[in-house]
Amino acid sequence: MEEMAVSKFKATCLSVLERVRKTRKPILITRFGKPVAEVVPPSLPDRPASWLGAMAGTGRIVGDIVSPAADSEDWEVLRR
Repeated sequence: MEEMAVSKFKATCLSVLERVRKTRKPILITRFGKPVAEVVPPSLPDRPASWLGAMAGTGRIVGDIVSPAADSEDWEVLRR
């Protein structure tokens, strides 16, 4: 594990945090050679195996799904 003095960490905090996020390697912060803190990457979120079917069972049928949405008299194509 990489070690870093607290003064250097203070000066480069944002870049150190970004490096830990990208490399996923923890860094030990020391003061006078003794450990003070450890910067570790966050745990990975649990992801489903596949997004297919993620919305299964959430839909509702409201109204008539068999009949046309408009009357056939309203269709211009049938008038010609």
